[in-house]
Formats: sequence, structure tokens, C-alpha cells
Amino acid sequence: MPPKPTLPAFLSSGVALAAVTIAGLVSVWAVPAEARRLQAPTQTASTPFAPADSLEGNYLSAYIAGASRDTAAAAVFYREALKDDPRNPELLERAFVSLLADGDLAGAARSAERVVARDPSNGLAQLALGVRSLKARQFSGARSYLTRGGARGRAADLTATLLTAWSYAGSKDTKRALETIDQIKGDRGFSAFRDYHAGLIAELGGNDAEAERRLKSAYDTEKTTLRIVDAYGRFLARKGKVDDALDVYRAYDALAPRHPYVKSAITLLREGKPLPRLVASATDGASEVLYGLGSAGSQQGDDLASIVYLRLALQLNPDHALAIVTLAEVFERMKRTEQAIDVLRRMPVASPLRPSAEVQIGLSLEQLGRGDEAVKQLEALEKQRPDDNDVLVALGNVYRSRKQYAEAATIYGRAIDRTAATDGGLWPLYYYRGTALERAKDWPAAQADLKKALDLVPETQPIGRSQVLNYLGYSWVDQNINLDEAFALLKRAVELNPRDGMIIDSLGWAYYRFGHYEDAVRELEKAAELKAGDPVINDHLGDAYWRVGRKLEAKFQWQHAKDSGPEPDDLKSIEGKLASGLPDEPKPAEAEQKAGEPTKSGG
Repeated sequence: MPPKPTLPAFLSSGVALAAVTIAGLVSVWAVPAEARRLQAPTQTASTPFAPADSLEGNYLSAYIAGASRDTAAAAVFYREALKDDPRNPELLERAFVSLLADGDLAGAARSAERVVARDPSNGLAQLALGVRSLKARQFSGARSYLTRGGARGRAADLTATLLTAWSYAGSKDTKRALETIDQIKGDRGFSAFRDYHAGLIAELGGNDAEAERRLKSAYDTEKTTLRIVDAYGRFLARKGKVDDALDVYRAYDALAPRHPYVKSAITLLREGKPLPRLVASATDGASEVLYGLGSAGSQQGDDLASIVYLRLALQLNPDHALAIVTLAEVFERMKRTEQAIDVLRRMPVASPLRPSAEVQIGLSLEQLGRGDEAVKQLEALEKQRPDDNDVLVALGNVYRSRKQYAEAATIYGRAIDRTAATDGGLWPLYYYRGTALERAKDWPAAQADLKKALDLVPETQPIGRSQVLNYLGYSWVDQNINLDEAFALLKRAVELNPRDGMIIDSLGWAYYRFGHYEDAVRELEKAAELKAGDPVINDHLGDAYWRVGRKLEAKFQWQHAKDSGPEPDDLKSIEGKLASGLPDEPKPAEAEQKAGEPTKSGG
């Protein structure tokens, strides 16, 4: 199944550096099955949460908010419930976590004091108090809090050790800071994280030789991690090694083209302008620790842990642009779009990520059903930045989401016309226009654009290449044309991106069209597991089940597809199958082809 084209990811912060969890956080937010049945709907607008009139009402409301990951509502209701039952330890801990996740760090710290008074081993509460001390530049006090938490394990030790090292850096004891950080042992990712922070600490402490050694070591280990690349490039530029710095940034740009930080750095270096240090203070360094852990949690789907770390990072450095972007990403994934917009509006005006954040706000407004505001936002940005293709692509995506495909294709075409043939960002524009033209029923033009995108997308971008392969291959399968070639494209797409449920669905549907129903079931079951709520995948799986005689399961899948919000035309088809099943098996599609039938394995 073709994915919906989106704006190229400007939010990527690179490869995850460490796996993190917060001990006890899941249990604090866990809710019983009865409460899950009362989950609140997806947030669509800013809502003032009026507290209930009773302890029970506020407690139940807080449970429901927690079940739907609505941090703002949970914080309000737990705070109110705590007023009526201030000695309840479970309620106190839940209120503390909710306040922390909602960004009320002052309220969370007050609750943390009460939590540790009852339970000094609560690691999360001690961490929150340690961060408060770091922000106040009370570095000795911060170390005291960081060593008191009873929670142990690799993630807890990593967090405490790194923050303790930065507290020594704040106390101007660089030697002790480096000794502390060298206690971190582990695999490749942990060693890179260690050397990265050791390099930043050494640079802040004036030990440039050690800083260069450590940052180079981190870079040699993780050349695909943006933050490490940026820190090393900035250090080299500050030492007068501008050509070396440019090489570092260009190498990253070849792997992940057009990242705003990298584009900005290259432009400044070419203009002979200086690049400031990545970390200017010990509190900034501690913020960087928390950002890195929050980013890793986000990439692993640990949303609440990620939110807490990122909130703490922004407490120490409110202008940390990547923490802002990553926190907004988490809220978007949790369907808390209004909160994501609020976070993005905090982006510093001078940040290279500000333009992309403004574009994302426009896209998020469209998701909220506020289309007029979205268009107004993006059209205003187009006037301010007439040469910014990201604005045009976003505007095209808005029109595409409204099914105004011809208009979207025209806008994508404007972006193509003003993009150089050598620009690494050209292939996505052909891809977007091709998808819009396909939806507009102009298949010859769509096919030409998709083939052009496939010619342009480099092998070094496997995710992008898999998307183009998938869309072109699925479109051929859906039209019963070029089936052998389509099958080859789809198998290659799965090889490049084996965890994408939509791409696996395409391969499964190709098997179905060839009459290989057992193979189709195998692939479509994988797709449904990876993307359980997608109506098209569930509809396809129902069809495959029917053909292999699993008719009860087929009807279950069709019902699931019906309940998952399918397109109107698909809904009509699904309802017909629920009523009457599938007609007798048609002649396999490959019999209509002059080309030879693929083997059972799809070769």
C-alpha cells in the first residue's frame, strides 16, 4: 500500500545513542482496563480542563487522561485530587509524574520533595530535584540528589553518571568530571555517548587537546549522529580547521541531505563566519544529556520517558531547538497535536530549525481540521520565504490531504521547476508530484514522475528508495499491469525497509493478485501486526483469509477495517463483503499476462 507522502524529515537527530527507561514510570501511568474503555478522543483544540467536584471525579478523570496520554489534563486532575487527599502516597507520585510530563517543573519539584520525604529511593524524584539544583547552579547539591536515587540499572547509572560529570564541570573541576564520565563502560553506542560528552566537557574546561581526541573518537564511531557531527565540526572550525569542518558536514549531508543545522553550518563556514560552541555552560551540557536520552526514548517508542527527559532538558536550556522538535514529534505521535503546536511555537527565532518548525505548525493545523488557518500560515510563509521549497511542499501536502490532487501537483511542479538538477532534494519532489498525479487519475504523467524519482533517489537513502519502489510497484499491481516488474520492485522495497507495514502490505497484495494466497496471508499478517489499525491492510488480509478458506477470520478483519475509518469507496466494498463474502475465485491475474509467472517465492 502506498504511504501518504510527507515533508522530508527535518526532525531527525541521528542514530539513537542509548536505550532508556525510567523505573516506575510505566507503573505510575498504568491504568486498568475499565479506564482504557473511557479514553478521551484525539485532541483537536486547546481545552480548559475544569476540575470535578469530588476526589473520586478528579481521580477518575486523571486516570482517563493518563490512558489517552493527555499530560495536560492528567496534571490538572491529579493536582486537584491531591488537594483532597494530600497524604495519599500513590496519588502523590502520580501527580508528581503528571506535573513533570506536562512541563510544570516548579510544581513537579515541590511534589518531588514530598515524594522523597516518604521514599528517598525514588530515582525519578531525585533526578527532578537534581535538575532543579543544576539550573540554580548549585552543583554540589545536584550531585547529592543524583547519588541518592535507589533505582539502578544501565540507564539509571548512565543518567546519574553523565549529569554528575557535568556538575563537576560546573564546579570548574574538569579533571574530576572526566574521571567520572570515564566510569561509563559499554558497547559502541555507549562509548560514543561517553566520548561525546567528555569532549564537550574538555572543550568547556579549556583542554582542547583532550576535547579533539574525544570528539574525534565519538565521530569515528558515530558519523551518522547529527549532534556528534555538529559538535566535532564546530570544534574543528573554532580551531581554524575550516576545510576539515566542511568535510565533516558535507559527509553528513551526503547521507541525510538538507538538514537545516548542516545547511546553516556549511553556509556560515563558506562565508567565513564563526560557529559558536555547541555547549556554552555546564547546564547546557546537562541539558544535552537529557536531550540525548529523551531522543533515544522517542526513537524506541517510550513516549512518557521521552517526554520527561525532554521536559527536564528544556528546563535547563529552554532554547534547545532539537529538544523542542523531538518533544513536538512525541506529541504528534501521541495524537496530542495542539500540544505539539504549542511546543513548536517555543522555537527560538534565530534557530536554523525555526523555518521548518513554522512549516510543521501549518501541517499540524491541517491535521486538526483547521484548514483555513493552515493555508493562511503556509501562504504567509511563502511570501516571507519565496525560495523555500519546504513551504511549497507543505502547501502541496495540505491540498493533497483535501484531495485537491491537481492543485497539489501544480504546487509540487513549481518546486521542481526552481530546483537544480544536482540538488539532492529533487527526487522527493518528483515523488510527491507523481503521487498527486496518480490520485488525480493522470497515470501516464504519474508513472513518469515516479520513474524519475526512482532514477534520482540514491542507494544511500534506503528508506526513501523503498517508498518510491513501493508506490510504483503497488500502483502497477493495483492496475494489473507490469506485474512481474512490480513484484521485483516490491520485494526490493521490503528488503530496504522490512519494518514498514504499508510496504509489506504491498508485497502481500502482489502475492494475492498472482493467486498465491498462502504467501499473501503470510505477508499481510506481518503488515497487520506492524500497522494494526490500518483499514486497507485489514481489508486486504480479510480478502486473503477468505481465499484460503478462513472465512470467519476474514469477516473479523473486514469488520476491523470497517471500524478503522476507511475511505468512502472502500467502505462500500467492505460492507458488501461483510454481507456476501467474496465472489468465486477469479482467474489469476498472471494468466492474463504474456510474461512468465513468478515462482512461488516471487522470483
